Amino acid sequence: MKKFMIMGLTLSLLASVLFLPACKQMTTEELKKSMEIVDVQTKWVSKEYRVWPPKLVLVPVISFRVKNVSDKPLGYINFNAIFKFKGENKNLGDNFLAAIRKKPVMPGELSDVITLKSNYGVEGKTLQSFENNPYWKPVIVQLFARGHGSGFVLLGEWEVSKTIDFKEDQAVTPVVEPKKENKK
Repeated sequence: MKKFMIMGLTLSLLASVLFLPACKQMTTEELKKSMEIVDVQTKWVSKEYRVWPPKLVLVPVISFRVKNVSDKPLGYINFNAIFKFKGENKNLGDNFLAAIRKKPVMPGELSDVITLKSNYGVEGKTLQSFENNPYWKPVIVQLFARGHGSGFVLLGEWEVSKTIDFKEDQAVTPVVEPKKENKK
């Protein structure tokens, strides 16, 4: 009986020694050095649109891919984007996303495209109303990442492009068929 207990303790100790390195938490420095943000695109998209009464809310968006520049698989990475008007400290909006989960990014590989959209934006009536809208000011997005067990680390800061990825509904023109002449 004693032999089995000693053997069981030895096996559990051996398993924990082998398992612990696999559970090692990543530091913020290791996280920052393990990834490169590539293919960054920023733009504005519609959050809300209605024709009557006219209302259009545009929100800033950042999309990117992660390149694993380390020698270990990259998994369980969360991203947080904070959108601010340029030169201001108050947040315009933010977005948190648990992005890299089931399929880790292997060394040297790229992740799928990751998109983070602000929850708040700028309101106008139509696309044309944004040309002179005093509230549609330059916006900066700060991108943070957090790995398994690490704190958040700033990956970079980008100015959001003034590109708008949205098209208003076009007025439908009824098709008028020519009248047929009655021949008697």
